[in-house]
Amino acid sequence: MNSLAFPPRCSSSSSPLTRPSTSQSPVPSPRTIKIRPVSRRAAQCHLRVAKNLSRIVAMAAAAAPASSEKEVLPPSLTSSSEPPPIFDGTTRLYVAYHCPYAQRAWIARNYKGLQDKIKIVAIDLADRPAWYKEKVYPENKVPSLEHNNQVKGESLDLVKYIDINFEGPALLPDDSEKKQFADELLAYTDAFNKALYSPIISKGDVSDETVAALDKIEASLAKFNDGPFFLGQFSLVDIAYVPFIERFQIFLSALKNYDIIKDRPNLQKFIEEVNKIDAYTQTKQDPQFLLEHTKKRLGLA
Repeated sequence: MNSLAFPPRCSSSSSPLTRPSTSQSPVPSPRTIKIRPVSRRAAQCHLRVAKNLSRIVAMAAAAAPASSEKEVLPPSLTSSSEPPPIFDGTTRLYVAYHCPYAQRAWIARNYKGLQDKIKIVAIDLADRPAWYKEKVYPENKVPSLEHNNQVKGESLDLVKYIDINFEGPALLPDDSEKKQFADELLAYTDAFNKALYSPIISKGDVSDETVAALDKIEASLAKFNDGPFFLGQFSLVDIAYVPFIERFQIFLSALKNYDIIKDRPNLQKFIEEVNKIDAYTQTKQDPQFLLEHTKKRLGLA
């Protein structure tokens, strides 16, 4: 699918949902820069965006656990980096820290308590090493998982694989009704992402399709009353959706002045409660960075 019509998988050098390289760029030659005064309307817009972001950050901070020791993560590997000792028996999860698809597998790994058994290897998508495609994952995307001398990919497949093949809390309940509902929701993820991404790249207001998609999520969160998550208790389904809900809340608030949780108490509760789970909060990125990078990619900066 065209990357401007749908949130792209984390394969291109940079996308609205991923972070660009932090490597140094050539220094441009000096030039004259004309500074134009900021209009009152633009100033008001900047103030509104700042207030919206502050509110989102404050809501997450209020819900976050009082004490959580942040995992020390390795730096992203670039084209000049040497590969790890591939297929040496170590299980490795290859990610890009700002990729929502990779974030899914990362959350699953954390939630099951596998930090000591699955090593994180971060790839710089804007300056990725050639050996990643040649020796690790020919698809050249993240996430991928190196395990038992094989490499597997695709985010939802990896979450399921991690759940089945590693110890730790189960990511799906035994209840048959909940399992069936989980399948329905997982099948809907791409359609949801498309509906929420479309207004971000358009010049118009939030569409009826976007509102309907959010209302579907609101209704889905009300199906079971034994917890605030899609299946009541935290599950694979929440892992599938939360990286994208995290981003869409930021983008739609800042770019369209649209609050996704307004008149949606179930979604509001979901966001509040998921921000109390270390496995997720350890993977979150700075909202301001995500917004500014997206605006730059869309030519809105």
